[in-house]
Amino acid sequence: MTIDLAVIGGSGLYNFPGLENASRHSVDTPFGAASGDVVIGDFAGRRVAFLARHGESHTVPPHRVNYRANLWALHSLGARRVIGVNAVGGIRSDMGPRVIVVPDQIIDYTHGRYTSFCDVEGAEVRHIDFSEPYTETLRRQLIEAASSAGVAAIDGGCYGATQGPRLETRAEIARMKRDGCDLVGMTGMPEAVLARELELDYACLALVANFAAGCGDEAEISIEEIFAHLAAATAEVPRILGALLKT
Repeated sequence: MTIDLAVIGGSGLYNFPGLENASRHSVDTPFGAASGDVVIGDFAGRRVAFLARHGESHTVPPHRVNYRANLWALHSLGARRVIGVNAVGGIRSDMGPRVIVVPDQIIDYTHGRYTSFCDVEGAEVRHIDFSEPYTETLRRQLIEAASSAGVAAIDGGCYGATQGPRLETRAEIARMKRDGCDLVGMTGMPEAVLARELELDYACLALVANFAAGCGDEAEISIEEIFAHLAAATAEVPRILGALLKT
């Protein structure tokens, strides 16, 4: 099966708008069940696979996502390029609500997750280079696609991956800012490293839903406002990916 692009949807993106002639694929993996069926169809004249990271009804919290099964399922169906769409909080002052960012670095603060396909009895132990966690050619194509689609997107930034599902304390965000993080999210890892182990091209399209704790003017983060901002940013995703598929 030929798949031109695979998209993993995060919070707010549970199906792929405009996907035509769609078929659903339930994939058995050595690592258990994926978050749901992989939906494959036509978009912008190309074959696209879509998987909702949290399930189509948002029933899987970030720390319980079966990242290994998700990436394995997409790979086994023929995907070689993957875009992870991630809802994030903004730490840097220019990364406020509704801003779209294509990060170039990541710091992993998660714990207790399966972070490698090597975590299986008898598997080959591989020490992959992860100096650049995102595939630069795909990352660059994503930035150029956003520009072509007339959508503003910030080039670069460091994504800090936290455990979730709770939001972070102000002290935790202050530490992350000192560490050099520009964004905070809960699903960036181990997704990126698992894609690298499978030799998939992988890039992140980060949608800012809110300022992180202590970074904005709000005394308290409103979940209602988060989803309103996220819906506005998510509406731009098909335009960006449509332009990407034309490259």
